[in-house]
Amino acid sequence: MFLLSVEGEKTEQQYFNMFNDRDSLVHVRCLSKRNKNAPRQALKVIERHIKKEGLRKNDEAWIVVDSDQWIDEQLKELFEWSKRKPNFYFALSNPKFEYWLLLHFEDPGGVSFRECSEKLKRYIPDYDKGIEARHFPEKKIREAIERAKQKDSPQCEMWPVTTGTTVYRLVENILITKEKL
Repeated sequence: MFLLSVEGEKTEQQYFNMFNDRDSLVHVRCLSKRNKNAPRQALKVIERHIKKEGLRKNDEAWIVVDSDQWIDEQLKELFEWSKRKPNFYFALSNPKFEYWLLLHFEDPGGVSFRECSEKLKRYIPDYDKGIEARHFPEKKIREAIERAKQKDSPQCEMWPVTTGTTVYRLVENILITKEKL
């Protein structure tokens, strides 16, 4: 199982739920706290869930956030959490999750917060914080992973401080796990 504490209330959950299907032994579960999207809230949500439900040895726990207006101290807290156990991880998109989505279609280079959504609408004209699986076939997902990897070279240790994303690490882990099972 992949347990995710995501910052967004809609888009991230729709995207990661695409990896769940009836025939797969891999399950992705998104947690979020409505109207409480700060990094510390994402951390509290996942810690509370793990304390209550536990986490098996082969499960992975991920916190997925955007850089938004968050300061380094807030993000460092998440990064430090991810170092506590070998199956804890932290993924960040800078400037926002839509950057990861945009990588499915193109290499946008350095884009602003607003430009991410504007460019994404070229490929998904009706995009408004909601997505459909048909826009993200496996081929596009693998292309996004490769584009993100190229931008993350050499691999950042903590999180992308300029335009970039480490969400590809999570998605790649999901795909690899699905292939093994």
